[in-house]
Amino acid sequence: MSEAAIADYGLLSDCASAALVSRHGSVDWWCPGRFDAPSVFGRLLDPDAGHWTLCPVPGSDPRTERAYVDGSLVLRTVHRTGTGSVAVTEALLAEPGVHAHDIGRDSPMVLARVVEGLTGTVRMCCEYVPRPEYGLIVPYLHCRDGQVLTTAGPLTLALRAPVPLDCARGRAVGEFDVAAGQVFGFDLATATAYGPPPRRLDPVPALRDTVESWRAAGDLHRYDGRYRDLVQQHALIMQGLTYRPSGAVVAAVTTSLPERLGGTDNYDYRYAWLRDFFLTMRALWVTACPEETGRLFDWAARSAGRTGDEPVPVMYGVTGERNLAEYSLDHLRGYAGSRPVRVGNGAWRQRQHDVPGEVLLCAYLLRDRLGDVTEELRALLVGLAEQATHWREPDAGMWEERGPGRHYLASKAMCWGALDSAVKLAPILGPRADPQRWAAVRDEIRRTVLRDGWNERVGAYTGAIGSAELDASVLLLPGSGMVAATDPQMRATIEAIATDLTTEGLVRRWPDDPAGFVICTFWLVECLAMAGETERAAALFERTAARANDLGLFAEQIDPRTGAHLGNTPLALSHVGLIGAAWRLTKPTFI
Repeated sequence: MSEAAIADYGLLSDCASAALVSRHGSVDWWCPGRFDAPSVFGRLLDPDAGHWTLCPVPGSDPRTERAYVDGSLVLRTVHRTGTGSVAVTEALLAEPGVHAHDIGRDSPMVLARVVEGLTGTVRMCCEYVPRPEYGLIVPYLHCRDGQVLTTAGPLTLALRAPVPLDCARGRAVGEFDVAAGQVFGFDLATATAYGPPPRRLDPVPALRDTVESWRAAGDLHRYDGRYRDLVQQHALIMQGLTYRPSGAVVAAVTTSLPERLGGTDNYDYRYAWLRDFFLTMRALWVTACPEETGRLFDWAARSAGRTGDEPVPVMYGVTGERNLAEYSLDHLRGYAGSRPVRVGNGAWRQRQHDVPGEVLLCAYLLRDRLGDVTEELRALLVGLAEQATHWREPDAGMWEERGPGRHYLASKAMCWGALDSAVKLAPILGPRADPQRWAAVRDEIRRTVLRDGWNERVGAYTGAIGSAELDASVLLLPGSGMVAATDPQMRATIEAIATDLTTEGLVRRWPDDPAGFVICTFWLVECLAMAGETERAAALFERTAARANDLGLFAEQIDPRTGAHLGNTPLALSHVGLIGAAWRLTKPTFI
């Protein structure tokens, strides 16, 4: 099978882990148990790293259509061949009887796939090639009693197949005919090798139950603004990126999908970034998910712990782990030959001044839902406000540059946001609050950014003080509240970015960035809406939303020449950006 395009993949999630299945019908990525666990299927990153294909036999040249079922993350793919048509319905199963936001609390770790004959007869192929530990293990497979059993490394895998499969050299393969009206249910259950055996669920009723669980969760998402159906769809995707046991939202479910094919900017995004915190929280707040917003804030507060002089980490593991040491998987060839393949992310050690602003802006946004503010929460918020007073120090910026620090405008604007929020929250922050000093520093930040961040020759605010290079991150300045989008200099900056950083309607982060960054394009939509250009903003919004794949999924970036998706997928920030832009078009003055 030729390498699938990034946009060809659909997302399956049980709110604990995720799988990616290609349009062709191959599960090429699954990390059972939690998003950042080692993969069992990793063909996404190497042809020999494992997959499970269930599709019409080679040579049948099927025409394929797919969609999620009834407001769920249960995927239904219809293959039409010259001899008939079949549907494959598949999901990572929810716990039996679980509804609404409890999906993922105790995931059964079962991937179910049901084949249903629709018309005529179609010859199907099942090829099951598990390769645990990111493809390092070629396991022994044992075919007996309709099951393919293996224990490899830390996992036990049990595939139940209703058709005969031949096992040899670490793979199980078989072909079978599906006539109209016939139903064949497959399920792959996983468990830790030294714990209880894998759970057994009948795939046909379990898929129906999983659809109902997702629909019940979707019913809790209340949104009454513009583009309602689109926002509801992307809110569901955001829930699929949420690790239910803790409430953390991962940046993406993949690692090392390249920003540039054949390039080396390949990083692990299966963690939760405080950098994304305010925008993610705002999206959940917009879609009226009170439980999700509260749990995400609780996760952040617990993960950060006691603050001191050292900067708060920019990211954490899904249960609050801090040490995300980065290393390369040198045995993997990488997507489209893009090496290295990385696990972990070295940016966890960076200084990024926007982090205090992310948390304090959220605290102010949720101030009516905080309830009784604990001493621990007060200490966290006060400590973050104090960290924002160190705004004069250089940092790595929100794009996580891996070189010397610089004085990024977006970072300093978020320090302003941190202190502005802390001043407003001071009445509930206890005796350590120092609103008068915080207000003085806040005002100094604003004066400095507006004076020194403006480049007269460029005619715009640039990415860093002293720089002559435009940077799309300055589109965050109006959203932080520090400067209005209608301010003449900010207005000139918006136009400069719309002209000089935009190609085919996609906004690049900086001039030599090869691809459009999805969320930057949605930031431009927000700025145009705040500047009063509603029709222009809506046109850009609709053009950008249409660039999602056929299932509504966005990767990190899009090539403006080819429309190909690039980078890790699905990217939470891209979906957050759509939700925020839709709401900004509804209410241009919201926070």
